[in-house]
Amino acid sequence: MNQPVRLPSSLNLPFVEGLYEDYLHDPLSVSPEWRRYFEVMENGEHAMDRPRLGPSLRPSGLFSPRVESGPQPSLDVAAQCFGAEREAVVERTMAGMQDRVDQLIRSYRFRGHSIARINPLGFPRSKRPELDPKHYGFTEADLERRFSCQTMACDGPLTLSEILNRLWNTYCRSIGVEYMHIDDSAVRSWLQARMESTQNRLQLSRPEQVRILSRLTDAVTFEEFVRKKFVGAKSFSLEGSESLIPLLDLAIEKAGEQGIDEVVLGMAHRGRLNVLANIMGKNPSQIFREFADPDPELFIGRGDVKYHLGHSTDWKAASGKNIHLSLCFNPSHLEYVNPVVLGRVRAKQDRAGDTSRARGLALLIHGDAAFAAQGMAQEILNLSQLSAYTIGGTLHVIVNNQLGFTTSPEEARSTTYATDVAKMLQIPIFHVNGEDPEAVAQVVKLSMEFRQAFRRDVVIDMYGYRRLGHNEGDEPSFTQPLLYKAIQKRKPVSEGYLDHLLKLGGLTREEAGGIAARRQEVLEKELSKSQSAQYQNPDEALRGIWARFTGGPEPKEEAKTGVEKKRLAELLGSQTQLPKDFHPHPKIKKFLEARSQMALGEAMLDWSAAEAIALGSIVTEGWRVRLTGQDTGRGTFSQRHAVLHDYEDGHTYIPLQHLSADQAPVGIHNSPLSEMAVLGFEYGYSLDYPDGLIIWEAQFGDFLNAAQVIVDQFIASAEDKWRRLSGLVLLLPHGFEGQGPEHSSARLERFLALAAEDNIQVVYPTTPAQYFHCLRRQVVRHWRKPLVVMTPKSLLRHPKALSPLDDCAQGQFQRFLPDALARPGESVRRILLCTGKIYYDLEKHRQDLKRQDVAILRLEQLYPLHREEFLSALGPYKTGTPVVWVQEEPENMGAWRYLRAPFGETLFSRFPFSGVFRPASASPATGSANSHKREQAQLIEEAFKV
Repeated sequence: MNQPVRLPSSLNLPFVEGLYEDYLHDPLSVSPEWRRYFEVMENGEHAMDRPRLGPSLRPSGLFSPRVESGPQPSLDVAAQCFGAEREAVVERTMAGMQDRVDQLIRSYRFRGHSIARINPLGFPRSKRPELDPKHYGFTEADLERRFSCQTMACDGPLTLSEILNRLWNTYCRSIGVEYMHIDDSAVRSWLQARMESTQNRLQLSRPEQVRILSRLTDAVTFEEFVRKKFVGAKSFSLEGSESLIPLLDLAIEKAGEQGIDEVVLGMAHRGRLNVLANIMGKNPSQIFREFADPDPELFIGRGDVKYHLGHSTDWKAASGKNIHLSLCFNPSHLEYVNPVVLGRVRAKQDRAGDTSRARGLALLIHGDAAFAAQGMAQEILNLSQLSAYTIGGTLHVIVNNQLGFTTSPEEARSTTYATDVAKMLQIPIFHVNGEDPEAVAQVVKLSMEFRQAFRRDVVIDMYGYRRLGHNEGDEPSFTQPLLYKAIQKRKPVSEGYLDHLLKLGGLTREEAGGIAARRQEVLEKELSKSQSAQYQNPDEALRGIWARFTGGPEPKEEAKTGVEKKRLAELLGSQTQLPKDFHPHPKIKKFLEARSQMALGEAMLDWSAAEAIALGSIVTEGWRVRLTGQDTGRGTFSQRHAVLHDYEDGHTYIPLQHLSADQAPVGIHNSPLSEMAVLGFEYGYSLDYPDGLIIWEAQFGDFLNAAQVIVDQFIASAEDKWRRLSGLVLLLPHGFEGQGPEHSSARLERFLALAAEDNIQVVYPTTPAQYFHCLRRQVVRHWRKPLVVMTPKSLLRHPKALSPLDDCAQGQFQRFLPDALARPGESVRRILLCTGKIYYDLEKHRQDLKRQDVAILRLEQLYPLHREEFLSALGPYKTGTPVVWVQEEPENMGAWRYLRAPFGETLFSRFPFSGVFRPASASPATGSANSHKREQAQLIEEAFKV
């Protein structure tokens, strides 16, 4: 008999445990000595209660036999392990299996969505080995073994089979969930408890199921009716994604249960008509009349296509709650309505004093291609948790057509899902099969509850398809033949859901047919109504908070905007008084001392002081002020200092918020480094706050070009297209000072090119008092139009750009400023006409030359341009006197071509008209400061040549 080889006196339990696991799955994977050792252990009086697994059951490739190092055991070693050490091996081995079960559970939470059946077209998805129990060494023999599932909130242990079944039902059926990127374990646990306890399935009552079927039927019937009655007309059908209608229905009903008063919706054109008819309550007769277009004379030069239009209505929820719904008007620029919706909700919340952000809901409906591709999605997600922009969470719904116009997802995005950008937030993303309406109902319920609990955004990615082409005249199989072969095999989702209900026995086919027949009858009646000669077009009068405001042409009379001098002094003085425990920066002390001198009349007002008293007077008269932009609290040029920071502990103080006990709210907020989303947000805010001064300031006016779509599609054209007014103010620093192409021009010419029908106001004031009156008239007048202000940079501290307090106490905004020095008469041989900063350069040169024969007139309001005032400003001068327009901008920019086009070479048939400017250029300005000085000097000299 061979001499036995003994183990060390201290048994290496982890090593033995590992060998024992290998032995259990394949006895031949360990050496004969270890195999005999484990056989003795298993056959002893304390034999382990575990099944023996033969080699045929070992999962191939999932276990790597351990390299056996050290001495091999013999039979007499077994005696050493029959006691506590052997039991420890067993306990650790079982713990290892439990760890692997927990890893499996975690993998389903992380990756279950990747194999979920969310695509109604049934295209195969890649397999995930980490979701296969074999990946963790489990076999069929382990399926009935019980394990703890405390992390799944179960009452007791479950078999591995039961655990897998629950995980599959929760994460891999019609709902796939991404939420494990959320850092807060409490939030993850909240979601897990609600999903895993119900296995992500909502138990619906029969009335709830019938309501869903009815909504689906409404959606399907509407699309089929339109397609048959208006053959070849564009409607951007919802077919293939009809579950959007019950989704919205359920979300609004849930909003009512949660006490929400206002829901603002934003969406692009696909499915919009269906939403208007079946959610927003717009009369189908009105929609059908828009298809027929029988009244062209009403829309000459105005209006918009029917699938861009918005609507408002009141919704009576089943709970009895009244909810006001607003669907925003939207251009074809798909995602650009998003910040407008958010701004409107914030305004409604602020108006209601809803600081908890609980009474308003933004519901954004996105297309998958647009959400993935357009930067607006990221920008609005970034706004969601910022104090100046948060609204308590937005419900994002992706109508996932799995296709752009003709572009497949593989060509359209670099991510797995269209929603991957949303993972920048700590929020769940629910992917759901749109052909499983009850799964849709579950994610709506869960999403709305999550939003209410955490005041965060939430995303529902509803997979459907686009049954027809991009529009109804398009042939989609030209570019996606395989996709459309699959789509042609699908029946409407309402039929699939009806089959499901018929199997449950809760509904008969006759009852379902009755629902469809009644809807068809309603649409037929509405079509007949739309064709009636007695049809009345809807009243377009402004209502609600807009009832006392007007649009249309600018009133000829100028508003009285002066404020008593004593009151202005008090307002400015109050803004220099700080709490005793506040420690301002030493330079701010000097800034406040200078303001005090202005308040006492010992110094004239600079630009920022005029702004401060304008805003102070407005809020103390009861008008809300909201001012946002990049670095707006301090001011880009360190000129405003509206938000002061304690020099010792950093806490802030805003003097404008402490002027009187009954003043209106003031919000002055630094924005993120965004123009597009932030400007859209403020525009949306202005739509629901006409009785306030809503201001967006660009860091430099040049940067506005990053938000040009908001200007073009909303600010400049909304009244003409949609009868929507706004009093939004844009402050755009503008002026040529040698700072280069991107810090010189707010692109004045672009606004003037957009100006028509008194749609906007464009001003370039040259004095602090003019700026004061301009801001005040924006609220004092009941005429609401967007106001574009070319604001200064160098003029903020120019020794001549000052105004006495008396100029703010008296008078009003002047569209033209006459020459303050040259007297009209025979002695004036040349009239220089200009706007903005260049006036001070011209004035200095005139003084240097001592030219008394040159008059300098300032055009302070470029649009609307009142011809009678223009003529009046020139009236005192002799007929035939040359008028020269002088601008800093190149010839193809600025206001020159805007003025030259209507007037030609002669103003009012009396004055020869010409211009002085930089040569036409592709870039606004030179990047060389010295070159700028030379250009500017030549420009000024040219202006004075006779």
